[in-house]
Amino acid sequence: MKIRLLDIAHARSGDKGDTANVGLIALKPEWYALLDRYVTRDAVAAHFAGQLTGGVVRFELPNLNALNFLLHGALDGGGTLSLKTDAQGKVYSTALLRLVIDVPDAEAKAAGAPGQP
Repeated sequence: MKIRLLDIAHARSGDKGDTANVGLIALKPEWYALLDRYVTRDAVAAHFAGQLTGGVVRFELPNLNALNFLLHGALDGGGTLSLKTDAQGKVYSTALLRLVIDVPDAEAKAAGAPGQP
């Protein structure tokens, strides 16, 4: 089943220098397991391919039903140096929510996740 992150999570983002920081929070506690299993560091790096000059670091926060990602080299030097429209990384949360994960039908149904077969 294809599941848009937008349907099972919300996100917040910001910056520190040249690194965007994106928090991804499950809308329901039972959906955190899907985020934890399918929103991997590699999946996020692939989603932002061509936009990052550095790596992606992932942190798990199971007590908050959340994941946190550091996107190194995302901001072209940061807010005071960059000519990018979003030099503070505010839109990276919206961009991450556009990621679609592919979850086995039985697992998605067991979690009660919305999606498209």
